[in-house]
Amino acid sequence: MVFSTIDSQLPLHTSIQLPYEGASPKTLFKNILFAYRNKAKINHITGDTHYIALGLGRNTVLTVHDVQSAVQISNPLKRLYVKLLWFWLPALIVKRITVISEFTRIELSKLIPFAKNKIIVIHNAFNPTMEFVKKTKNKRPVILHMGTKPNKNLERVVEALKGIDCSLIIVGKMSEKQLLLLESYTIDYKNHYDVSYEEIVQCYQRCDMVSFPSVYEGFGVPILEANAAGRPVIAGDIPVLHEVANDAACFVNPHSVDSIRSGFIKVIEHDEYREALVAKGLKNIERFAPKAIAEKYNEVYKELSDE
Repeated sequence: MVFSTIDSQLPLHTSIQLPYEGASPKTLFKNILFAYRNKAKINHITGDTHYIALGLGRNTVLTVHDVQSAVQISNPLKRLYVKLLWFWLPALIVKRITVISEFTRIELSKLIPFAKNKIIVIHNAFNPTMEFVKKTKNKRPVILHMGTKPNKNLERVVEALKGIDCSLIIVGKMSEKQLLLLESYTIDYKNHYDVSYEEIVQCYQRCDMVSFPSVYEGFGVPILEANAAGRPVIAGDIPVLHEVANDAACFVNPHSVDSIRSGFIKVIEHDEYREALVAKGLKNIERFAPKAIAEKYNEVYKELSDE
């Protein structure tokens, strides 16, 4: 999805899907062999298959979306396996490494200090199918919460919304614990998962505001989606979300239920503040236009072709 938004802006190329899924040594070997047989003059690894750099060789660009998948693994042997084949060896081989945020650049530099000079930041682009649709104030606001993994902070959001007359749309498969929490707080909600991007767009258009008080992110695409759709967004007060949103979000302490609740109330009750966030959001997404992001990748490809 990230690269489909800029696909038409890139030079003539072929997008290839790897044939085998999983992370077993056998799967990795087969995918590396497939990559070797299908490599071009310039190659770009855009998904979480960094290890195929072993088959593609030096004339390769590697995009790293996330670092926590390696450093948070508790099993020491598995953590070493991931660090070696997803980060250390690919970093030694490829000529350029792109990351989606300055925050990710800092994290990745700690993991591969020997290759930190190869790293450059190219942000994600917003998806142009997420169009602005003006929304009139709703007496009973509809709040869209994006994501159900622990870092997405759904549990604190549910606690923060207790007693606020609203409807909650949750995108992402919920755990039994999350379902029980929603029931215990008697919050009106709808849950969507395994949905198409067209359905995601519809969720943004139906809502009055977006809930994204994450405690950790590598980037924060829902902020761009909220900005593009013309919806105010409540965001976690963490460096990477400031990097993405600039001043186009209502920032809250993601570890404080009271702070999250205050953010929702401020956006719900203050019309001028809400409208200002929408205006700032429409300005903010200009930095992430697909054409501008694609140009940065094209510059990287040109550098490799000239070397």
